[in-house]
Amino acid sequence: MPSHSKLKGVQKRGVIFSERYPPKIIFPALDILIVIFSGLLAYLIRFDTVHLHERYVLALVCMALLVVVANSSTGSYRRWRISSTFSILSKLMLVWVVIGIIVTSIIYFAHASDRYSRLWVGLTLLFSFLLASSARALVQYGLRRIRIRGGARRPVFLVGPSGNVLHVARGMRSASWEGHSIAGVERLNGTPSQEQLERIAQRISSSGAAEVWICVPLEMGETVHSLFYTLRNHTEEIRLIPDFKDMRLLNHRTSEVAGHLAIDLSVTPINGMSRLVKRAEDIVLGSIISLMILPVCFAIAVVIKVTSPGPVLFKQYRAGSNGKVFKVYKFRSMKVHQEKSGTVTQATKNDNRLTPVGAFLRRTSLDELPQFFNVLQGRMSIVGPRPHALAHNEYYKELVESYMRRHKVKPGITGWAQVNGLRGETEALEKMQRRVEYDLWYIDNWSVWLDLKIIFMTVFKGFKNANAY
Repeated sequence: MPSHSKLKGVQKRGVIFSERYPPKIIFPALDILIVIFSGLLAYLIRFDTVHLHERYVLALVCMALLVVVANSSTGSYRRWRISSTFSILSKLMLVWVVIGIIVTSIIYFAHASDRYSRLWVGLTLLFSFLLASSARALVQYGLRRIRIRGGARRPVFLVGPSGNVLHVARGMRSASWEGHSIAGVERLNGTPSQEQLERIAQRISSSGAAEVWICVPLEMGETVHSLFYTLRNHTEEIRLIPDFKDMRLLNHRTSEVAGHLAIDLSVTPINGMSRLVKRAEDIVLGSIISLMILPVCFAIAVVIKVTSPGPVLFKQYRAGSNGKVFKVYKFRSMKVHQEKSGTVTQATKNDNRLTPVGAFLRRTSLDELPQFFNVLQGRMSIVGPRPHALAHNEYYKELVESYMRRHKVKPGITGWAQVNGLRGETEALEKMQRRVEYDLWYIDNWSVWLDLKIIFMTVFKGFKNANAY
């Protein structure tokens, strides 16, 4: 039977091969082969031959090098263990879009458009992106299956108070696809002595761990410094997993600000390229939907005008992105009345303020249709946390923790809370707390696919709700 040290050596070599070599060595080479193959296939489709002209060979080599350089600069060849397939493919799409812009710009400014087939360039980029994406998705899927079954594990040594270590260990088990395993545990009871620190270092060395995770609450900062200094001669990767206790974090991450490492506790994921993508989503879908609902809106406007005196539209100030106030539009569903200054009374069941068609409009959410104009204005999004009346914001922000963090993004016509049944009157504080929890989950997990899912769910279950009065 092989010795314990030999087994650790085999395990470590397995980790190195399955984790470091594929992204850093195999995929740059594979990307080059994929671009070359795609160029040959595109040339065959365009010119009925695979014997490339010299200028196409030069273009193909440049495209292959651009792919490798761009992927390297964006970190696409780094270790994938904790990366989601969606983030890998999103980054890859961005790389290919940039390369497409660079290639077409070079051809245009070099006045070489008559020397290169635009169809060939387009097909080469399309085929290479599809093949590169498929290869990454298959490898990621295969590695995850292997890790879930116990292979390609990365041993981790946990250090920290018992409760913190247990919490992190449970997270490791729930994310088994990442392939982390516990090589050892050191439970701390208060600040460790120098003797205990040295014993921890010895245990880590003999455990065969590839990483050390220091799992401590924020108030144990001095312990982190002592552990880090004690492990200064160790080659294991060291990670700090701080415990934020009951703090409600929003898209937390690390960043660099003014040359300093920062832990972002509450930031929006809809920024940079994501912000442009979401705005494009709103413009495209908002324009299409606005044209489709125009006849319905006209019919509703006529009915409101005929059945009740007063304006067709109801306008009210609401808080938008970053708390900026804007005017929201709705079809008027109530009789014209005067509220007390600084108060907004929520609609209730059998509310006598409702117009003859108001209850139907609110129950079916048809009163919200004019908000697509707010979307096209850029003040709202199709999907996002529903905007509340300013008076409600002032009331609930002191009662519900993290309530105002809903305003990290643009408010929406529909949202994750609404398609999960949290619509209408919030007569109990618990209902608003649940709505806020769903809103913050949406912000923390935003993606285009989640938006499309919510829109799809809204079409089939969100328009009619028994709780909407």
